[in-house]
Amino acid sequence: VSDASGCSMIALLHTGAAKFPPHLLPRSRQAVSLLFPAGVLEGFRSIVSRKLASHGFGASMAAMSSFPPQRYHYFLVLDFEATCDKPQIHPQEIIEFPILKLNGRTMEIESTFHMYVQPVVHPQLTPFCTELTGIIQGMVDGQPSLQQVLERVDEWMAKEGLLDPSVKSIFVTCGDWDLKVMLPGQCQYLGLPVADYFKQWINLKKAYSFAMGSWPKNGLLDMNKGLNLQHIGRPHSGIDDCKNIANIMKTLAHRGFIFKQTSKPF
Repeated sequence: VSDASGCSMIALLHTGAAKFPPHLLPRSRQAVSLLFPAGVLEGFRSIVSRKLASHGFGASMAAMSSFPPQRYHYFLVLDFEATCDKPQIHPQEIIEFPILKLNGRTMEIESTFHMYVQPVVHPQLTPFCTELTGIIQGMVDGQPSLQQVLERVDEWMAKEGLLDPSVKSIFVTCGDWDLKVMLPGQCQYLGLPVADYFKQWINLKKAYSFAMGSWPKNGLLDMNKGLNLQHIGRPHSGIDDCKNIANIMKTLAHRGFIFKQTSKPF
């Protein structure tokens, strides 16, 4: 039984499962399977998948029905690495600037921005910094300044359609340090403006505590452990940390968690 748009009963059972009474789903699927041979049902699924793809919905129906609707079209996962030492040096300067563009509907990574940044106040990385982050001197020497990197971030945001007022996106960080302390502090030191899109974000630690009922004292390591996830890459690599954040977000979304802004407006 297919309507004018080619959608079938089986499609309704898959895409409308959240609205359908849970106790009736097994009986409904059984009834459909009795009415239609398996090959016909697969044909219906194929038709619906093609129609979704033609409208820009490339994910499978199963993937779409796994995630509740989020408040944002895109999540921009960010995790800075900065110059550091013991005792701490001042000012700290961003040396790794990674962003992952996460689709809010599928929770899959769609695009990556990743650049290393040349520090100017303390151009020579300390042994402690290299041991902690894995970033060696040759990775930052000759790289663009923070001002140049911020300009390229803005170009990337525009290219990805993230500056369109109709597109809702928000940054996600593991803690408040990146966008509450590090970026505005360095921009103030250098006399650079902070773009408005950096002024609201989701602190993953807070989101995790809302979802799981416990505070992750050790950050990503605790969150991965609490969700039975394998840690990706090395700790304190900015791009690897972003991948872990994205994986944790996907897992929480799969469990039904809706992400909300945690930062207070500037």
